[in-house]
Amino acid sequence: MTAETSQTLDRGLRVLKLLADTDHGLTVTELSNKLGVNRTVVYRLLATLEQHALIRRDLGGRARVGLGVLRLGRQVHPLVREAALPALRSLAEDIGATAHLTLVDGSDALAVAVVEPTWTDYHVAYRAGFRHPLDRGAAGRAILAARQKPVGETAFTLTHGELEAGASGAAAALMGVTGVEGSVGVVMLADCVPERVGPRVVDAAREVADALR
Repeated sequence: MTAETSQTLDRGLRVLKLLADTDHGLTVTELSNKLGVNRTVVYRLLATLEQHALIRRDLGGRARVGLGVLRLGRQVHPLVREAALPALRSLAEDIGATAHLTLVDGSDALAVAVVEPTWTDYHVAYRAGFRHPLDRGAAGRAILAARQKPVGETAFTLTHGELEAGASGAAAALMGVTGVEGSVGVVMLADCVPERVGPRVVDAAREVADALR
């Protein structure tokens, strides 16, 4: 800690991070041990966070992340979308296909930014807000594949006809962006994805990741 930082705020943020990393919640004693502070301090931190709906406590007294965190998270989408748009526009124009940025939303893949090419006679209509299961479509499958890969290793995923008959997709996960899990991809009306598209999507995903760091 430095003179310019708040110890209480730091501890509150550490509480949120600890709770975000567990599915079953943590007790006051467990939080006290992990933070290295006494139980009274933890009680005060939890009471304050609970007032803002950032944490909740179940009947057993275990603290968990609250719905207020989700409301804050929704405000991140416009910032992420704005940072990603230049790379998506370049990708859409280069490939001649609809480009998209997709983020994880619970068990779904959620398209938060979409750019359509300007010069093609036809392309797939794909709208921001469209969601689908993570295990269907290139965008979601790329995210799931990245969870199994070493940090820094990026590859692309190809699919055909999983979300729309006659449409193929290519996507690559965002890598090395703290707090953001997602992918960049394209969708096109084709029986298969041209060879150069996969590497181009990987490059676009890296551009977006760099913009978000």
